[in-house]
Amino acid sequence: MPKTIDIITMGCSKNLVDSENLMGLMEANGFYCTHDSDDPHGEIVVVNTCGFINDAKEESINTILEFAQAKTEGRIEKLFVMGCLSERYLADLEQEIPEVDGWYGKFNYRQLLADLTANSSPLTAQPRHITTPKHYAYLKISEGCDRHCAYCAIPLITGAHKSRPMEEILNEVRWLVGQGVKEFQVIAQELTYYGVDLYGKQTIAELVSQMADIEGVEWIRLHYAYPAHFPWELLEVMREKKNVCKYLDIALQHISDHMLTRMKRFVSKEQTIALLERMRREVPGIHIRTTLMVGFPGETDDDFQQLIDFVKWARFERMGAFAYSSEDGTYSGDHYDDDVPEDVKQRRLDKLMRIQQNISAEVEAAKVGQVMKVIIDRREGDYYIGRTEFCSPEVDPEVLIPAAEGQLQTGAFYQVKITDSEEFDLYGQIV
Repeated sequence: MPKTIDIITMGCSKNLVDSENLMGLMEANGFYCTHDSDDPHGEIVVVNTCGFINDAKEESINTILEFAQAKTEGRIEKLFVMGCLSERYLADLEQEIPEVDGWYGKFNYRQLLADLTANSSPLTAQPRHITTPKHYAYLKISEGCDRHCAYCAIPLITGAHKSRPMEEILNEVRWLVGQGVKEFQVIAQELTYYGVDLYGKQTIAELVSQMADIEGVEWIRLHYAYPAHFPWELLEVMREKKNVCKYLDIALQHISDHMLTRMKRFVSKEQTIALLERMRREVPGIHIRTTLMVGFPGETDDDFQQLIDFVKWARFERMGAFAYSSEDGTYSGDHYDDDVPEDVKQRRLDKLMRIQQNISAEVEAAKVGQVMKVIIDRREGDYYIGRTEFCSPEVDPEVLIPAAEGQLQTGAFYQVKITDSEEFDLYGQIV
């Protein structure tokens, strides 16, 4: 019998794709894999870590320690660690947690397979093992980032931006469609920079347009754009291609010029407002998801008030926020004093999210009475749970449809009339 390997993924969807690629390799070379099992019981455990912010690092370390204890007690045979945390802190981790049998970074996980099999010959390749529901998948189009924002550790972990060749991506899309995938979450550390290193220009619009022309691609949703040097042709693709969702995830972080300059964002308040106005003008009905930061070093009451006023004006359909935490090796960590008290950070964060909660409730309430295309993800109790084109899996509002209306097929699309709303969810009936 092949040995069972439990793979535990921490952090973002980009890490999830790495885990899926690793699972494909392992299964092609004689192992049996489970992913994020509620009760890991394999002989071998691989923890794919996150090293982005302090909370994520702490969660990853605690998970490693839990499995180190399981190894000490004889409940697992071997423990391996890979991913962003070990990419960044390899030497320290090797000393602190000797129970781990092998440490790997973010880009050398193939070596893990070679070490497990004690085989220096080429490993058998295999497409990734999809862990999401079969009707949607994450599609990573590049790795790394060239932006070097003052607070961000991603370039320290992933290195410079590196795009995947376009034809390689399109071939993966065709393969995924053949596996039953209908919906694609396009992801990258910096989506809008795609192609610059390979083709000498931003080619994200061309990539998305060619993806949209592949038969069987029902929805394409775009994540992690950057506001400076935005490729305007992408808006035309979003407007003209019916299977490109009117949805864009673009982290803005702040709005005051004082903060944007200190954050090294290379975009101004005026440019940010103009960008949002043009997006809404050129793509009517677009839903914009953003992330904002409070408590960055030097943030004044006036800076925060500008942020409050901006959120009230922009009325983001989707918005998250977090309080700044200093990261080793970043510009702000090395050059700025973390001078905003923690209680002030928390008060600002709470106030910002209360405002957004009301905006979100109003945005969702405005959908009541509309008929919307919905894909069904799963059934929970008395409801089928689905999403519209404006909702990314796991992070956005869902549509709850009474199961009493009849049996619905997971992964199928239905026309649904929205009958009621809550702050973050909708209720509907099949038309």
